[in-house]
Amino acid sequence: MNAVIEEAVPYAWGRKNPTIAECTQSLRGVQDALYVLNGKWKLPIIIALSHGPMRFRELQRTIRTVTARVLSKELKELEMNEFLIRHVYPTTPVTIEYELTPYSETLDSVIEALRNWGLQHRERILKKDHSIDANFPEA
Repeated sequence: MNAVIEEAVPYAWGRKNPTIAECTQSLRGVQDALYVLNGKWKLPIIIALSHGPMRFRELQRTIRTVTARVLSKELKELEMNEFLIRHVYPTTPVTIEYELTPYSETLDSVIEALRNWGLQHRERILKKDHSIDANFPEA
């Protein structure tokens, strides 16, 4: 692991010649962020809830391909990490709504950066695929 970090030192996150400790700390922060947001559904859930509170079934209909079991697990993890709150209303039957917390707003710039990078990456890969196709004309 240290060899990998030492090789990365000259190129670490825009700084010239950061120390191994600085690289390790930066890497730890990235790993922590990825751990919290890991999973196929966490960001889509957060984005869906950015339109307002939703019940479980509403979320499931909005994010069509997520299973109930996985959605339940992801909601619990997002609640544990303080990105959303679960409201239980004493109606018959019981009504449960999920709502983003103010803390979830700290992800706004992260989501925007990921979206922008994703669009740029998609464009780059699609251009690359077209150049490959141009080199191999159909017979």
